[in-house]
Amino acid sequence: MAIVIPFPIVRRRDFVLRNAARIAEAQPKTAEKLLTHTINVQVETMARRGIAPRLIAREAKALATAIRCQLSHLTGREGDTA
Repeated sequence: MAIVIPFPIVRRRDFVLRNAARIAEAQPKTAEKLLTHTINVQVETMARRGIAPRLIAREAKALATAIRCQLSHLTGREGDTA
């Protein structure tokens, strides 16, 4: 079996920007569900493509961080921990 190495998902800037903008427009409770769903879809896609679970976990965490970072820029709440 071949080893599949994913392209770093956070490098897909348009994907991150598009999802962050969509999540920023949602109510807080819905926004968290949208973020979770977005991450889960990407995790399932990588798993179907045969990517190692360790790499999937790393990419999922990186994607969540990238989207949350962009959200903070969009909402102007940088450094807000609440």
